[in-house]
Amino acid sequence: KVLWSDVLYSPKREAFLRKWVPTDITYASFIGVMHLGCLLAPFTFTWSAFNCFLVMYFITGCLGITLSYHRQLSHKSFTTPKWLEYALAYCGAMAVQGDPLEWASSHRHHHQHCDTPKDPHTPYEGFWWSHCGWLLDNEATLKRVGDRSNAQELAAQPFYRFMEKTYMWHVLAQAVALYAMGGLPWLVWGFCVRTCWVYHITWAVNSVSHVWGSQTYNTGDLSRNNWWIGILAFGEGWHNNHHAFEFSARHGLEWWQIDMTWMCICVLKFFGLADKVKLPKQAQMDRMRIKPAAA
Repeated sequence: KVLWSDVLYSPKREAFLRKWVPTDITYASFIGVMHLGCLLAPFTFTWSAFNCFLVMYFITGCLGITLSYHRQLSHKSFTTPKWLEYALAYCGAMAVQGDPLEWASSHRHHHQHCDTPKDPHTPYEGFWWSHCGWLLDNEATLKRVGDRSNAQELAAQPFYRFMEKTYMWHVLAQAVALYAMGGLPWLVWGFCVRTCWVYHITWAVNSVSHVWGSQTYNTGDLSRNNWWIGILAFGEGWHNNHHAFEFSARHGLEWWQIDMTWMCICVLKFFGLADKVKLPKQAQMDRMRIKPAAA
């Protein structure tokens, strides 16, 4: 049982004592090096480097992952001019979580098979698995998300094919650019610390927000609304709301549910840069809402 929750889990794969394919070793090595780089943070701190961390956190975490990769590309909850769509997707690539095509396709598999044996990161296989273990077991994960045919509209666009083929070069260029602009402090804080920070916040949406929190809507899965993930993940922590209405550009459906990504979409809409913004109707929300238990 996952600690302090009602989620019972049963691992299907041994987390560490198993066959590690080269991709597993590459991913684990990169993630490990990023975390080791964070150990230099106390020794390289400057306010300039910290500001670089904050700016890159917003660019990659909010504009890149939550606004572009998640709400626009994976769920098509709004549209933008193509130049802006590609620019935002490039911000997502800088989060070092995979190219846009790979990310969107994997996420669509998650929603199609949420909290079933075909889900790439369900907590039913353990908290570690849902948080990041699935990323380190390429053999098991590819069986669930290897089919990219669910993102054909992205694969048909030359930009996304280009990003898929050249992805790691862009990651390397980012690290070189940060070092060139601010030396070791910017590399440590703007690249290592920020990458790990955004990693764990993104992963926590899959783990924490499927284990701890409340459920407002009957989604038939483990998705929960978790306020602190909602704040740290720019609105993604209102995860039960999201699973109830996957198409919605807004996740914080109550006035008090802070959703910075939705605020960004509103700004884009104000300037005429966001169109076809999808939101749930009140009747849909009333129908999905969990009714209070009778006394």
